[in-house]
Amino acid sequence: NIYDMGGFAWVTLATNDSYSLGALVLAHSLRRVNTAHQLVVLITPGVTEAMKTQLSAVFNIVKLVDVLDSKDADNLALLARPELGITFTKLHCWRLTQFDKCVFLDADTLVLQNSDELFEREELSAAPDAGWPDCFNSGVFVYKPSDETYKALIEFALIHGSFDGGDQGLLNLFFSDWPTKDIKKHLPFVYNMCSTATYSYLPAFKQYGQGLKIIHFIGTAKPWLQPFNTETGLASVSGVSQNITQFVQLWWDLFCTSVHPSLSTEMAGLAGALASVTLGAPLSAEQTALEEHLRRQGWEQGNIDYMGKDSFANIWQKNM
Repeated sequence: NIYDMGGFAWVTLATNDSYSLGALVLAHSLRRVNTAHQLVVLITPGVTEAMKTQLSAVFNIVKLVDVLDSKDADNLALLARPELGITFTKLHCWRLTQFDKCVFLDADTLVLQNSDELFEREELSAAPDAGWPDCFNSGVFVYKPSDETYKALIEFALIHGSFDGGDQGLLNLFFSDWPTKDIKKHLPFVYNMCSTATYSYLPAFKQYGQGLKIIHFIGTAKPWLQPFNTETGLASVSGVSQNITQFVQLWWDLFCTSVHPSLSTEMAGLAGALASVTLGAPLSAEQTALEEHLRRQGWEQGNIDYMGKDSFANIWQKNM
């Protein structure tokens, strides 16, 4: 495989077919900027065989993680903290010990420029969180796979839990010296620019935005929640998110050219619905209603928090 170069990998997580759409667009964004490294996606049993086939065509490794598999002794302890199920799934990225170093990317990120230099950083390197800069944002982080670290994280999680109910709170507690110990582990914000920053500090975005490497679509700014015209191929972004229109459009461009042609109606959720859409033609009333329903419901199946605690129904109520 021409992409099998060295012991480094980009890693993401998809918990169902709808989240897999984000993972696929992310993977194509990495290919687009000519990364030299492998792509890995962790999936759960919620991903269909049809989607697994499509993921396998883009990612070098598709690894099934079943946190409810009782044959894995580590999983037995999860019964004590079922609310951390998805967080425990993400922690499995530390078990990819065939790699020397990895960069984890949430599936609601998009790579705009080659960022392979991140692999020169050490564990745990991450960018400050825009909401509380003494914490790092866990949407992008550099780490070193290790069974020992994985077991330590599991044990720590069972004792301490997470102060925000997700992986970011847990990882900040575990890597608690991040704010003060080594500035070299503080990634520049351009490696994980939260989309909300374009309006919370617009002058800085205008000054430094051209150097942006990775954008993180947090909150209501997720591309798949923005109105998209299947006839013209144009996304429309309203309100405070207008400054990220170019990035939302890039997401949809990659989706239309590289993801949509391979979708199957055998896929579940939003992926299956979008498979039946003809690009270049208007949506039927039935398709419009189905898509809006799936966008409201499909993305929050399983109470998944790692891509943002959004009330999708409320978001769509505002958009409609």
